[in-house]
Amino acid sequence: MTQKWEPVIGLEVHAQLRTKTKIFCGCPTDFGTSPNDQVCPVCLGMPGVLPVLNKKAVECAIKAGIALNCEISEVTKFDRKNYFYPDLPKGYQISQYDMPVCKTGHLTINGRKIRIHRAHLEEDAGKLVHAGAAGLHGSDYSLVDFNRSGVPLLEIVSEPDLETAEEARLYLTELRTILRYLDVCDGNLEEGSFRCDANVSIKTSEGKLGTKTEIKNMNSFKAVQRAIQSEIARQTEMIERGQRIVQESRLWHEAEGTTHPMRSKEDSHDYRYFPEPDLVPLAIEREWVTAVEKTLPELPEARRQRYIGQNGLSADDAYALVESKELSDFYDRVLALGSPPKEAANFLLNTTMGYLKENKLEFQDLKLTPENLSDLEKAVAAATISRTAAKEVLLSLLAEAGDVAAVIEKKGLSQMSDEGGLRAAIAQVLKDSPTQLDDYSKGKTKLRQFFVGQVMKATRGKANPQVVEKLLDEMLPKPDA
Repeated sequence: MTQKWEPVIGLEVHAQLRTKTKIFCGCPTDFGTSPNDQVCPVCLGMPGVLPVLNKKAVECAIKAGIALNCEISEVTKFDRKNYFYPDLPKGYQISQYDMPVCKTGHLTINGRKIRIHRAHLEEDAGKLVHAGAAGLHGSDYSLVDFNRSGVPLLEIVSEPDLETAEEARLYLTELRTILRYLDVCDGNLEEGSFRCDANVSIKTSEGKLGTKTEIKNMNSFKAVQRAIQSEIARQTEMIERGQRIVQESRLWHEAEGTTHPMRSKEDSHDYRYFPEPDLVPLAIEREWVTAVEKTLPELPEARRQRYIGQNGLSADDAYALVESKELSDFYDRVLALGSPPKEAANFLLNTTMGYLKENKLEFQDLKLTPENLSDLEKAVAAATISRTAAKEVLLSLLAEAGDVAAVIEKKGLSQMSDEGGLRAAIAQVLKDSPTQLDDYSKGKTKLRQFFVGQVMKATRGKANPQVVEKLLDEMLPKPDA
């Protein structure tokens, strides 16, 4: 009997918190400044300096913990995590060990609860820029930038509940969406403000758990999925060959599609954690937690269910709208103006998102207003313009700010609904199409669309389709049975 192997996956996410200053000093957290331009004696670890905790960072952690169904600790403390690496100026990292801010939460993915073990605050390390033999000008040295040192992070650690690489991708996507809705993290993977390490092991069908490895250096959700799939395949093949899995950290190489050894993986005791002596334990009052909870927005899953249940959207459309808080907030404002939910969603998800992708823009870059979209839908409902013309109007409004009525007038897109004018246009089409008219009268009823198309062509797309259909009922001969 062939042994069945089951992947066991846990994720560690480091989310950079959206604070103006670092977690233990007043240095700014802006991205993209010159190296070592945002540092001070505290984040450089100079002797004799003392850290001061950033209250905003704690509040962000509480907010995220509530949204992730975590228990918010009544008392939390900081610890020193000791290891030596050139980008760690103090020789230790101020983190949290046995008393994190958030404990025992969960995140629901496809109806299944993925448990969250903890979410704790810590400071980021600096950044090494390697310029080895294949590096800058063939040099053999490394540079260190401490701008990131001391930037506040929330490390969110899942239990090993994830079963597939795809499920891991969905978990990360939902977690990032939640943090962005809360405005506690911008979720920018390219800038490193949302980073993920994956722990992967293999379990037998009898429940025996294998040795885990940690995968690093994944800068997209697709990369996370591919890296986990690759590591599952590697470990499975090794086990079936009778080889031993080594506990280690491995780097993902996107171009090769494989993981490679980085260093042996430490256990918690290797870091020699002990309480941070320069920071007293923090009591988190329940009144503070309650006040923070009242500031939470409608979360992504609740918004999806509202769109599906109340507004009649498909699950795919609901997910697409909710992925961006800016987009779904805009959609809600359009609904508040009385626009039909499905039609408004179509305008946003089709024409608008296509325009953004084509022009490499973000939704917040647009000058389109909810009033624009509402007025556009009203113009379609009143038969002032056709849906085809509405798309042209919308593209104009996406390119530059404007007024719906003014754009319609400027482009001459008003729809023809006058029966007298349309009757004349139809009569001319019938006169110019004797062969098709004869075939139609002999029973080839599919030619009706030909006549519709010719009328639309004659009116340059301005004819009201409903009126055209009504008049064709009157003016076309009855086909033979």
